[in-house]
Amino acid sequence: MQITNTILMIRPVRFRMNEQTSVNNYFMEDIDIKNNTINEKAQFEFDTFVSVLKGKGVNVIVVNDTQEPDTPDSIFPNNWVSFHSDGTVGLYPMFAENRRSERREDILDILEKEGFVIKSVMDYTSAEAENLFLEGTGSILMDRVNQKAYCALSDRANEALFIEFCEDFDCFPVIFTANQSVDGKRLPIYHTNVMMALGENFSIICLDTIDDKKERKNVVDHLKRDGKEIIKITEEQMHRFAGNMLQVLGAENKRYLVMSSAAFHSLEPDQIKAIENHCEILHSSLDTIETCGGGSARCMMAEVFLPKK
Repeated sequence: MQITNTILMIRPVRFRMNEQTSVNNYFMEDIDIKNNTINEKAQFEFDTFVSVLKGKGVNVIVVNDTQEPDTPDSIFPNNWVSFHSDGTVGLYPMFAENRRSERREDILDILEKEGFVIKSVMDYTSAEAENLFLEGTGSILMDRVNQKAYCALSDRANEALFIEFCEDFDCFPVIFTANQSVDGKRLPIYHTNVMMALGENFSIICLDTIDDKKERKNVVDHLKRDGKEIIKITEEQMHRFAGNMLQVLGAENKRYLVMSSAAFHSLEPDQIKAIENHCEILHSSLDTIETCGGGSARCMMAEVFLPKK
C-alpha cells in the first residue's frame, strides 16, 4: 500500500523560526512579529488544517508538543520517525541539535494505545555522533509498492546512511542531487520532499532542480517504468511548496492530495487538472508555518502504516 488513512501530527507549543535549521533551509524567512504571536498563528493554522483532514475522514492522531525541551520544529514529525506496515518504526539522525529532542518514546506508546502494533525499532540516531544525518521521510521518498526509495543528497541526507536504510527496508535506492539558486549559487535543497511528491500513480517533481542530466534521466526513467505520470513544477512553484504534498486516504478509501493553499494557488490550471485526474485536492492556509518553519503540509504529516491489533 502506497498511501494510508492514518496520520500523526504534533501540535506546536513553542513554534518559531529555528535558528539552527535556517543555516541550510533556504525556504525560511524571518518575519518581524513576536515568537508568541508566531506560535498562536501556527496553532490556528495547525488546528484548521487538522479539521480539513478530519472533515474528509482522514484519521489524524494529534499529540501536543511539550513546553520543555525547547523544540521549535516539533510540528514536522516526519523527519524523526517513520512507521512501516511490517510493524517497524524508523528513528532518524537530525542535523539540528535542538530537533533531536523531538524524538519521544511516549508517542510510540500513544500509537500502541490506539491499537497499532510496533514489532521493532530501526534506530539510525547513533550516526549523529559522526555528524551524519538522514531526516526521515523528509530525506527519503518511499515508493512502497515498487520497493524503491528516492533521495536528494544534502547535509541532511547522507548517501551511506540512505543506502543502509534501503538495505534494511529492502528497497532500491534512487540517488540524485537537487539544487536551488541562492544568491547566484546552486546549493543543495535541504529535503527531497520539498522538490518531489510521490502518489500512487503520479509524481509531482521539480526536475529543473536536478542539474545533472544523467541523474535527471535516471529519476524520470524510474518513475515512468513504474507507471507514474510525471507532473512537472517550476522552481518558483517549488518555493511556494508545490512539491511538498502528500496523497492520503479519507472516508470510504477516497483519495486526496494534501497541500498548502500557497502551493495550490501556485499551480497552473493544467497541473490542477492532471492532479484531479488522480484524486481530489485538499488545501489549507499554512502561511506562518511555511514562512517561519521552512516546511509545509507534507512535513507536518507522519504517515502511519503500522498494522493494527
